[in-house]
Amino acid sequence: MGRSCQATQRTFAVTALAAYDVHRATVFGRTEERTGIDPLMNLVTQVMSRELYASAKRVFRIVDSGFFHRRQKAADRLTVAFPNAVMVHTPVHASWLNQVEIYFSVVQRKVVSPNDFPDLTQVGDRIRAFDDRYNATAQPFQWKFTTSDLDDLLTRLDRHTADQREESSAAQAA
Repeated sequence: MGRSCQATQRTFAVTALAAYDVHRATVFGRTEERTGIDPLMNLVTQVMSRELYASAKRVFRIVDSGFFHRRQKAADRLTVAFPNAVMVHTPVHASWLNQVEIYFSVVQRKVVSPNDFPDLTQVGDRIRAFDDRYNATAQPFQWKFTTSDLDDLLTRLDRHTADQREESSAAQAA
């Protein structure tokens, strides 16, 4: 539920951070002068201080294996600050599972490209304005792929793999 990207202007950069509530299609965005543990914890605090999340039994924070939130130390830091927060890591090379990654791909294409801003203030203003616009129009993504669909897919893959092994064995025998 958190991610960052950077937009650069000459030798300076602004870091955009966002958390994404997949149930409500809501982005919690912020910009920082740098990335790191403190800016990420600022984002988590921004989300977790809101009532819906502060009083929730559990809030899952889905993250990739980025430098500042991998390993047990990051999970422990989150749990100490917010006992109801649970860190969940996506598998390596599975960023498509993380909905905030999809949001950031839109930000990259539609908001900060081309990167021709006269100053960093304008970059931050445009990102925050896009967050507001997104939150006003976005709808939660409706998953249609069921466990039955997964079972069918795995059966077809097993059948395909078995057919390929048989073809390969037949070709080697000939």
